[in-house]
Amino acid sequence: MIYGVGIDLVKIDRMKKVADKWGDSFLKRVFTDKEIAYCFERKEPQLSLAVRFAAKEALIKAIGSEVFVPLTDIEIINFKNGKPVIEARGELKAFLKEKSIKHCHLSLSHEKEFGIACVVLEK
Repeated sequence: MIYGVGIDLVKIDRMKKVADKWGDSFLKRVFTDKEIAYCFERKEPQLSLAVRFAAKEALIKAIGSEVFVPLTDIEIINFKNGKPVIEARGELKAFLKEKSIKHCHLSLSHEKEFGIACVVLEK
């Protein structure tokens, strides 16, 4: 059974400008250390930052306004085969357990100007 669906679109250039302007204070408020390391291993880190930000926003939309979720409680990692997955922490992990959400499906994509993420929460 589907609990919720969320989608978010991020302009990649906007993510780059914000990251360049605010640096570590922005990155540490939004991303985990593991996410930051992963993104900055890439040739164009802003692409990975943008889709991860979009994934966090899409997950929050899928949950609705039932609980406040700090963005760092949402960690986007990749399996060795490249598939992105959501790792829940803190309040988010407790919320997902309480609501019997068994799986968070995640799809990420980026093309030139935009990064997009779609999240489906399954009970």
